[in-house]
Amino acid sequence: MPTKKKTELPEEMTTPVEAPKLQTETDPELTQMLSDEESGAVAASASGSQTEPESAEDPVPSENAREIQAPDIQFSQTEPEPAKKTRRRRKTDETSTQSDTEADADKKGVTDGVENSAKPRKKRATTRPAATVLSIDDRPTVETEADKAKNDLLDLIESQRSGRILTGSIQGVERPEDNPNLSFAVLYHGEFKVIIPATEAVDPPGDYRGRNPDDVHHYMLTKRLGAEVDYIVKGIDPKSGIAAASRLDAMRARRKEYYFGTDRDGNNLIYPDVCAEARIVSVIRAGIFIDLFGVETYIPLRELSYQRWMDASAHFQPGQRTLVKVLEVDRSDRSNIKVRASVKQAGENPYEKALRKYSIGNRYVGTVSMVDMNGVFVALDGGIDCLCSYPKRGRPPRGSRVTVRILGINHETNRIWGAITHIATPR
Repeated sequence: MPTKKKTELPEEMTTPVEAPKLQTETDPELTQMLSDEESGAVAASASGSQTEPESAEDPVPSENAREIQAPDIQFSQTEPEPAKKTRRRRKTDETSTQSDTEADADKKGVTDGVENSAKPRKKRATTRPAATVLSIDDRPTVETEADKAKNDLLDLIESQRSGRILTGSIQGVERPEDNPNLSFAVLYHGEFKVIIPATEAVDPPGDYRGRNPDDVHHYMLTKRLGAEVDYIVKGIDPKSGIAAASRLDAMRARRKEYYFGTDRDGNNLIYPDVCAEARIVSVIRAGIFIDLFGVETYIPLRELSYQRWMDASAHFQPGQRTLVKVLEVDRSDRSNIKVRASVKQAGENPYEKALRKYSIGNRYVGTVSMVDMNGVFVALDGGIDCLCSYPKRGRPPRGSRVTVRILGINHETNRIWGAITHIATPR
């Protein structure tokens, strides 16, 4: 079995290399931060939270698994094979004599019409296949706790030496007692605690709006609790079981591969009109922030669904994955790539099919989905909203059943409007 070379572990944890700061637009997130602070939300989130660690990655078959080899046993055949009957020659000549027949039989080794017995044959030695321990999850081997801890440490060492990208979920945000201005994200790789400083975890905003940068970074980290992120290890302390990492370095590696790398035809992997899977890293009321292969981009509420939504947090949360359609990619600045994407355009437009169900002048039932200064939005069958004016009886509450009369349909702009004629009385 192959053996791994002994790896020298660093005695002390190295200090993460400070990466160049990228400028991204996070104004919606800062706006959310200011509104939360006015309502007292920021004061509640100022203290870092610690959650239970996630389970480790799927175990890897151990290289130290012992195999049981059966002894070699040789079997030999001692009994002779049954004799074959000889074929008698046909007489082609009526004048052939008995002496001629006997002479021919002697040449073929035949005595009284029976061949001599064949020599016994020996069979090849056979061996049983190597036996392994069977596990419940159909894996060829069972990984012990010692093997698992060893493999986790090897993953961290390989990431530090070769720049291998690891993936984990942010389980907590902490602030040291001796330095409350410092914030870092907490992840777990097996039994190892991975910390990512705030300056290496989030892209700094373009404008801090007069706020303390440390407080802004801490707020941005708390909004990313539960998010799935990539990271590269910068230092390891095996004695304490702590490793330092950088998320920004992993994002730069992703951008280099997907935004500047090409396929066999010379085309970029990320380009307009392509659909890709993205990670949701932060959710605010007005939209979501996604990690699209190393680029954090903001998707507003209007690009999340064809229906009218009031709060994105009611439908998305950090840690989820969603399918998006890339609308625009700006590669003019390699260190600050800008991407515009949409969630709703990655799927089928329900208006193209649903508008055929309705006709002007008729009445249909629906549910009030949103009420704002523009009017009352009623969700009809098929996933479309009908904009209605305020009824004379007053604004209906959200979620109430109403009857609407269709007044107009525009198939080019996918718009439908009408008037509420009846409001169901709640039971």
